[in-house]
Amino acid sequence: MDKRLPEKRRLGRRFLDSGKGNFAVMTALTLPFAIVLTAFAVDEGSLYTERRHAQAITDIAAIAATSNMSKAEAAVAATFADNGLGQVLVRSPADATPPVAGRPVANVVRGRYTPDPSKSRNERFEAGRQPYNAVQVSLNKIGRLYFGSSIMPAPVIGTSAIASSSTEAAFAVGSRLLSLNDGLVNALLGSLLGANLRLNVMDYNSLAKVDVSVLDFLDALAIKTNATAVTYSDLLATEAKIGDIAAAMADAPGLSGANRIALQTLGRETSANLRLALNTLVDLGSVGKLAIGQRPAGLDIEASALSILTTSAAIANGENMVSVNLGGELPGLGGLTLKVAIGEPPQRSPWLAVGEEGKVVRTAQTRISLVATVSPLSGKTDIQDGIRKIHIASIHLPLHVEVAYAEAKLKSIECATGRPDSIQVKLDVTPGIAELYLGKATGSGFADFTRKLNFEKATIADISLNILGLIKLDVLSITGLAHAAMGNSKTKTVSFDRAAIDQRVWKNVKTDNYTDKLTRTLIDDLQLSVKPLGLGIDLGWLLGSVTNAVKPALYAITPVLDELLHNLLNMLGVGLGEADVRVTGATCGRSVLVQ
Repeated sequence: MDKRLPEKRRLGRRFLDSGKGNFAVMTALTLPFAIVLTAFAVDEGSLYTERRHAQAITDIAAIAATSNMSKAEAAVAATFADNGLGQVLVRSPADATPPVAGRPVANVVRGRYTPDPSKSRNERFEAGRQPYNAVQVSLNKIGRLYFGSSIMPAPVIGTSAIASSSTEAAFAVGSRLLSLNDGLVNALLGSLLGANLRLNVMDYNSLAKVDVSVLDFLDALAIKTNATAVTYSDLLATEAKIGDIAAAMADAPGLSGANRIALQTLGRETSANLRLALNTLVDLGSVGKLAIGQRPAGLDIEASALSILTTSAAIANGENMVSVNLGGELPGLGGLTLKVAIGEPPQRSPWLAVGEEGKVVRTAQTRISLVATVSPLSGKTDIQDGIRKIHIASIHLPLHVEVAYAEAKLKSIECATGRPDSIQVKLDVTPGIAELYLGKATGSGFADFTRKLNFEKATIADISLNILGLIKLDVLSITGLAHAAMGNSKTKTVSFDRAAIDQRVWKNVKTDNYTDKLTRTLIDDLQLSVKPLGLGIDLGWLLGSVTNAVKPALYAITPVLDELLHNLLNMLGVGLGEADVRVTGATCGRSVLVQ
């Protein structure tokens, strides 16, 4: 037996029992695993930090896009570039384009966000729903791996954010009121109000030029009518007498003593039977939720005092007719009979509104029948044509004007820099199509706007004929019919910057074929015929001579009628083939993250 064997066993047992060098051994065995885990931890932490950074930039991009909705894609691209993401491929509408290394992909989706607690968080944003008030921005980018790229593909980092803003503007259509004639406005407005008015043109021009705060006016109206309404929407859901509306405006702050007296006079004289549903006059939108006496931040809502009154009177008389005999009110005319029918705006659209993109205001449809008589005629009334002498005894000019409603739609509200001074409000304006007739309307229903009127030849002039002093025809009737239309009513976009809003600037939009010489255009188109009263003979051979005699006499009175029609339509807040719009207040609100 080998005597060294026990010694070897003792040495082996000592080796196994010894703890020296264990750390080095364990380190050698576990170090590769520790390095791998550390690499994964570094990559995971880096990806987490990268994702947080991407989310923060996505949040900023969504806010920037909502602040400038029409240029949302450009705002998103600029935000990503300014925050170190380089050239991001911005897609709108969204698609599934995958990102590549160094080329992130962003999707921009406009929609509408409704903070409705009854809906789940994911249902509150509706992509594509208009009017837009929110933008969703989604970003996909390839993450960066420091250690794991050799054994696994880099993951895609995805972030998403939704921002919303509450932009609003106060705007109105019509009621330009550039010039007034005191006899005309007293007669027409008095007929609309059921009153016998005696105000002068200075009173009316003063009321036309002064703006009143609509909310101050509604506060005064609530007191005047002892309303129990809590909010402005509650008040607008009620009816009010036109007299109370005039008196309430007189109580609004900021008016001169003369303006107060004029409004108080109008309020006293107005028929007590005239009432108006207030929501057909003004739509306050979200401002209506405010309690009476409260004010929206940064949003002015103003209107001309006379505009409020005339629009109220017109709407209260919706689909009713007023007749006015102006007699000799206008120089150059011996007699003037006026009939006006005013229909309600379509869908009971208000004349002044506060709202966001998509809000619409409209003027009322209007029909005017104007019969002007000039007798006796001044100036040259005898025309010598060879052996024939033609004497014009009187002129009759039966005009009929039909004006379709004009419309203004709030297209966009933008604040390019996010500051109030950079605000830009755009309205899409459609002028009212106008048709003019010189003739006699047939049938009934002048105030029925569901029926189209028909026209036939009407008597234009009465003349007498003398041939060599031997043959004398005392009464010959000259008849005629003419028509002119102002169509091509295309929508045009009108912009208002901060200065135009603060200065309450009116902007005018006309149809492309608009003409200022309205009645002259009709007379140019007028086809005359000679009708001998009680005689069965053909006098067609006289037509050339009669036309040469009558048309110059008609042209002589057209400037007076043009001015009358313009003043009349201005007072009613409508125009022939045109529309007038203005913005009195606007706010971009604040873009805030909602998801």
